Amino acid sequence: MMAFFKSIAVVALAAQSVSGHYIFQALAKGANTKGTPYQYVRHNTNMNSPVTDLSSNDLRCNAGGATGGSTSTLALNAGDTFTFSLDQAVYHQGPVSLYMSKAPSTAAAADGSGDWFKIYDWGPNFSGGQAQWTMTGTYTGTIPRCIPSGEYLLRIQSLAIHNPGATPQWYVSCGQIKVSGGGSTNPSPTVKIPGAFKASDPGYTANIYNNFRSYTVPGPAVFTC
Repeated sequence: MMAFFKSIAVVALAAQSVSGHYIFQALAKGANTKGTPYQYVRHNTNMNSPVTDLSSNDLRCNAGGATGGSTSTLALNAGDTFTFSLDQAVYHQGPVSLYMSKAPSTAAAADGSGDWFKIYDWGPNFSGGQAQWTMTGTYTGTIPRCIPSGEYLLRIQSLAIHNPGATPQWYVSCGQIKVSGGGSTNPSPTVKIPGAFKASDPGYTANIYNNFRSYTVPGPAVFTC
């Protein structure tokens, strides 16, 4: 009987330890729309656990996300809106960003080792006297109108910096998209992942509980047409 109660306690503690974790599991066309989990988003193999190693290739598309597997590719036009949705709302404070990387051939075959450019940041809003983060269950973005047509990896990341002094956590997913009706602008600046984020970045090391009045989201500047 004692062993039974110990087992229950272990299960409860394990559930508690991941209760604040989350995963971007669906991608859909349109604003504030919820898609089918893992239809257009690569399926990860670490449940809803974060990536914490800045040198890991898992920073690209999460653990298990190096290839498309059975993931479908979503057709979008340049200028279309799209929405990533989660299994539960973002729970940890920190920025959320959107990145894209043009696939050499198909999005399903891309491993994320190419060039990435950032298309949006959700950083903190300090207008109310203290930092307010966008912590929600859906994040809507727009495909830049001027980028070349073709297939892309569409990446979303949440950087959790809620625990100063501990290793920040990355919650990452990649969707697969095919862009039509694009332009001829080659986006810049571009970065490699891993490599885009440093342990010395102010946005990576920030203490959000001590004199927190400004913030720079890690990574490159946002590309706009």
